[in-house]
Amino acid sequence: MKFYTIGYGGRNPEECLDLLKQNNVRTLVDVRLRPDRASMGIWAKAKTSDKGIEKVIGDAGIGYCSFVELGNIFLGFPNWQELYRQLLTRSGELLIGRLLAVPEPFCLMCAEKRVAECHRLEIAHYLVRTRGAEVQHLE
Repeated sequence: MKFYTIGYGGRNPEECLDLLKQNNVRTLVDVRLRPDRASMGIWAKAKTSDKGIEKVIGDAGIGYCSFVELGNIFLGFPNWQELYRQLLTRSGELLIGRLLAVPEPFCLMCAEKRVAECHRLEIAHYLVRTRGAEVQHLE
């Protein structure tokens, strides 16, 4: 399994799309808990696929899916990394179930630009540890 991670924070859409295309990403996997927040501008998941992030990504020839079950429910807790790691340890196989059917290479996407500040790093570590996956963080 080969996959990537990316954070859109502080980036314009063209920069993100260029990174995805350069790495031949087939599917963008949105791992935000609330992808529908209007304050995210074009990064918001609209009610229909002809708007928002689905349109931008689709127009670039990349598939899109939202897996809210992988969202960070511990955001705001001072020890969120440890709590999220424990969640994956206990329920990881259930949480990544749908992810295993996504066309590769896929890219996990969240808001934080730096992977070290985002729960997608914990998801990546889990996939490397349990699936022998190969990951590259697009920063």
